[in-house]
Amino acid sequence: MGHARTLSVSLSGLDGTLVEVEADVSPGLPAFTLVGLPDSSTLQARERVRAATAHSGVPLAARRITVNMTPAWRPKRGSGFDLAIAMAVVDAQGDLLVHVPGDTVLLGELGLDGRVRPIPGVLPALLAARGLGISRAVVPQQNLTEARLVDGLEVDGAEDLTDLLHRFGADVPSSPVRQSLQLTAPRPGAMDRPGPAAPPDFADVLGQAQARRAAEVAAAGGHHLLLTGPPGAGKTMIASRIPGILPELEIDDSLTVSAIHSLGGRFDADDGLCRTPPFESPHHTSSTAAIVGGGSGLARPGAISRAHAGVLFLDEAPEFSSRVLEALREPLETGDITLHRARAVTRYPARFQLVLAANPCPCGQAFGKGAGCSCTAMQKRRYAARLSGPVLDRIDMRVQVGPVDIRRTSETEAEPTAVIAQRVAAARRRQRQRFAGLPWRTNAQLPGPRLRREFSPRLPERRLLDHAVAQGRLTLRGHDRVLRLAWTLADLDESDRPDAEHIGLALTLREGEPR
Repeated sequence: MGHARTLSVSLSGLDGTLVEVEADVSPGLPAFTLVGLPDSSTLQARERVRAATAHSGVPLAARRITVNMTPAWRPKRGSGFDLAIAMAVVDAQGDLLVHVPGDTVLLGELGLDGRVRPIPGVLPALLAARGLGISRAVVPQQNLTEARLVDGLEVDGAEDLTDLLHRFGADVPSSPVRQSLQLTAPRPGAMDRPGPAAPPDFADVLGQAQARRAAEVAAAGGHHLLLTGPPGAGKTMIASRIPGILPELEIDDSLTVSAIHSLGGRFDADDGLCRTPPFESPHHTSSTAAIVGGGSGLARPGAISRAHAGVLFLDEAPEFSSRVLEALREPLETGDITLHRARAVTRYPARFQLVLAANPCPCGQAFGKGAGCSCTAMQKRRYAARLSGPVLDRIDMRVQVGPVDIRRTSETEAEPTAVIAQRVAAARRRQRQRFAGLPWRTNAQLPGPRLRREFSPRLPERRLLDHAVAQGRLTLRGHDRVLRLAWTLADLDESDRPDAEHIGLALTLREGEPR
């Protein structure tokens, strides 16, 4: 009887901490004590480990067993510590000829029969472990494909506890043949779902040249967009096609998006890292926690984090709760969300493009002369006020989407997604070249001080913009957002710097009304 240690990983958001699992087996009344601030699912590891080790040929000794998870002040959550706890206890009992190396982390949930079951969050856990100097890992066999996406780690998979005990010299029988039930051990991300459908094409959108152009500008520079118009004008069609013209994710964004999906159990490692920009479209009845993240105990990622490096589309935006809309203020500025709980502070990335769609009034008929509108002036004001000034001030473009006259629309005039995507990709390349060596990739990420100091147009070209600020039509934030829009318009036109025409068009897109 003695003492042994193994390593595992505790996640808080996408950030991980190495957890040293210490096991002590000593004389005394039989007991199994687990300490180190475990939550209920972690605390239940005692029963899972006891049954799994018995079925694997190394039953727990009738001794006093104490397991401590260090750092003991940090809360531990989830069942992913089972494997590390079991190996530490078995080693402390003296059943292993070879100790588990100190540079190896163990992740996995144990079934009562000794099987090592898959867990969510393997990708962010191993990314964190690699950053903390770990060189080897053992994960559930069904998570092995996901684990091997992390470069620089030697990763092994374990089907069951018996297999792992053999590797470290335990004298136990061979693994029994077990009948696997599909419903009892699903692979994360392997839920039954239809195959990938063909992405929607911009060629399907009739008319709406200004709105389609605004969507192209938004994709090229990473800008936020508000589409306002009557029902059936094509707002949702345009918004749902924006991800199709975005370029593929770069490797660091791809890893982050994949890690977020892994944390939520939505990642299918067989398809490799996520390279397609995500598109999230929550319903307007969604709660604040569903949108920005939250929940009791460990805060989970919300829609804004799942839309990181992609598009968050809020259809019928004024119908969302005001608490939800106001909660978007900080993420729109900072590109991340920090969620505070009693025992932990969790940060998730949330650099997304926000696309809003709204009707002009509650009945949706207040367009043109508004002859069909039955709303009172007070109802219109209340409806418009649901999108507050601080939220609207963070939206780069506000575009009116009117009804389409199909008699004047030719089906051949709409450009397909592939053509628009080429222009967007060219504009993004110009931005990458401009910001080479700097921590920004798109015009929308450029900080205001650097924008006004190093990337400001000459005085004659920005006179119209300065006049709008002097008149009070633009805030300083709005001034910066118009300048960023102007740079994107210049990139699409393959110009070296924005001129007065680019600034004038950007101001028109910002103010949402004809000039």
